[in-house]
Amino acid sequence: MQNTTLCYIERNSSYLMLHRVKKAGDINKDKWIGIGGHCEEGESPEDCVTREVREETGLELTGMRYCGIVTFVSDRYEGEYMHLFHSDSFSGELRDCDEGTLEWVPIAKLNELEHWKGDEIFLDLIARRVPFFSLKLVYEGSELRQAVLDGRAL
Repeated sequence: MQNTTLCYIERNSSYLMLHRVKKAGDINKDKWIGIGGHCEEGESPEDCVTREVREETGLELTGMRYCGIVTFVSDRYEGEYMHLFHSDSFSGELRDCDEGTLEWVPIAKLNELEHWKGDEIFLDLIARRVPFFSLKLVYEGSELRQAVLDGRAL
């Protein structure tokens, strides 16, 4: 299982979203996701998300909330533990990203974009400021087959 991070950076009721259109062989091709990536050896989730946000956006997180962990199970891809963060505290100037196009998207419009179905579940949990949660998402191909929140099937 690989460890990754994902951060939803908020400003004016919008999240900074990455439209994944530039990276060859990307499992997230054409999808809109938050900002993040793979943990490197010796990094904590907080270290990783701070580095990934800096590398992909040019922004420096000055505060963050560790929202939960998402366990991804797939019949096509390696399993993943994704450490999920939210931040509305950052500094710096936004710059271009080599993995896709960055855009501030109103939170109310997120579900209209191309995304993984399970994202709707954790985005709702973040929006409701649910205390730290564990979410398991099971996919067959790109179809969400099972979602389990804190040990209970949804």
